[in-house]
Amino acid sequence: MKLPNPVREIRTINELLAGADAAARRMGDASPGPEHLLLAALEMDDGTARRAFARAGADPDAFEAAVATQHDAALRSIGVEPPALNPVDVDAGPPKGVFRSTPAAQRAFQEAVKLSKQVKPSRLLGAHVVVAVAEEEQGTAARTLRGMGVDAATLAGAARAEAAAARG
Repeated sequence: MKLPNPVREIRTINELLAGADAAARRMGDASPGPEHLLLAALEMDDGTARRAFARAGADPDAFEAAVATQHDAALRSIGVEPPALNPVDVDAGPPKGVFRSTPAAQRAFQEAVKLSKQVKPSRLLGAHVVVAVAEEEQGTAARTLRGMGVDAATLAGAARAEAAAARG
């Protein structure tokens, strides 16, 4: 039995936002950014984000380490040595209160939702998050993809193809 669409969408959104928050906290960031949304999308049950990376010739499992490399490089560029993160200090337990993210993450999330509504019935997929984040030209996620040698336009195209294939 399939869940009604609104219930499924709420669960998907909760999964995505909780995953982004967990990724940010795991990496020592105060608020989730687009890179954390993308990390959460790579873990979504629909598998479309991971398949989009594979279709574009990118390793989805390398993205988190590449984000950490970008964070470290940004700190070093201003003369700050990156701190070693202790998972005990970083993980403050389950999130409390209202979900907060960076403005860039809010834009990426809104764009992903908008993309998901272009086809009826609407269904938010990890691939929609990949498109939204890949189309950002600046920021950590964009620098990370470039650093991995991933062409953002190719990745966005692969994600669009995965979203279409998931719709059947």
